[in-house]
Amino acid sequence: MKKIIVLLIMVALANTAFTQDDVYYNDDEMQTIFSQKRSNGAYGSFSLGYSQIDGKDAFVTGARGAFIINHSLAIGIGGYGFINDLDYDHYHYNNQSSGYNLAGGYGGFFIEPIVAPNRAVHVSFPVMFGMGAVTLVEDNDYWFDYDPFYDLGTDVFLFIEPAVEVEFNLLKFMRAAASVSYRLTSDIELDEPSIDKDVLNGLNMSLVFKFGKF
Repeated sequence: MKKIIVLLIMVALANTAFTQDDVYYNDDEMQTIFSQKRSNGAYGSFSLGYSQIDGKDAFVTGARGAFIINHSLAIGIGGYGFINDLDYDHYHYNNQSSGYNLAGGYGGFFIEPIVAPNRAVHVSFPVMFGMGAVTLVEDNDYWFDYDPFYDLGTDVFLFIEPAVEVEFNLLKFMRAAASVSYRLTSDIELDEPSIDKDVLNGLNMSLVFKFGKF
């Protein structure tokens, strides 16, 4: 039984290697680091995402632009904007504030290794790092009033956000991806004692749409 299992594993590995050779190499020429057959490209993307920030549902939207080296490594810049607690029409008791919202954005550089990019379904591992800012906004009244929000302060932070993306090659110039990332920031300090310093740390799930030459 063990011999059969080992044989099956060897066959599977051989098949994988053969398939990859078939995808990337069309002849028996030796491939080198400085091969003239390398091909570069670029893409632009936008994303729609969901996260939990300060225990509330948050909407996260973003965009990226990258240069692609030999189909397998993207390097570029990107940014995201977010806001939590989108239900602004709260009930106010004795004219007291119903709460506060957190809004802001962050962006910087990213590097994205892409595994088996020519496969119809494959994975990539983008890692973004840079700076951002978050604002604490108190909800003082209903939407239809003149100045419903009061800024309680802003803080600047550093961040790093590694991700795993499962990509689908829809067309030669278009890809869609399901992305899961983890946002990790420096300490956040705002004028609200109940807000933790790691309030922005957490998972982010999003759909990404990419357009370009891959």
